[in-house]
Amino acid sequence: MIKKHLIKKLVDHAMSMIDKAHAPYSKYHVGASVLMDDETIIGGCNIESSSYGLTCCAERIAIYNAISGGLTSFKALAVVTKNGGFPCGACRQVIWEQCGNIPVFITNKNGKIIEKSSASLLPEAFDKKKLSP
Repeated sequence: MIKKHLIKKLVDHAMSMIDKAHAPYSKYHVGASVLMDDETIIGGCNIESSSYGLTCCAERIAIYNAISGGLTSFKALAVVTKNGGFPCGACRQVIWEQCGNIPVFITNKNGKIIEKSSASLLPEAFDKKKLSP
C-alpha cells in the first residue's frame, strides 16, 4: 500500500510534467512520473515527432529516465492528462515488463484519480516467462 502523501507527490510531479510535453500535432499533453522503492520520483512527458511513429509517450519516457539513471525498483506510476486518458498498449507492455505489477494512478487535470494495477491494464501479458523453452 502506498502512503497518501507519496501518491500526492507522485501525481503532482506527473502534473508538472504536462507543461514540458512537446505535442505540436495532437495538442494532447501527457505527464507521467514513477515512484521508486527508495521514494525517488522520476518524471517524463510525451514528445511528438512529425514522423508520428517516432513519438514517445510520457509513461515510457519516465520509466526509461529512471532506468537510464540506474533506478530499477519501481513502486508506482502516475499518468496525468486533461481528461484522464489511460496508457496506450505499448506503454502497458513496457510498464508490465519493466515495473511488474504496480499501482498505476490515472489522473485528469482536475485531480480525479483512478487507481488500476498494471496487471489489470494488461491481462494475460506476454513477457520473458513466455520466451523460456
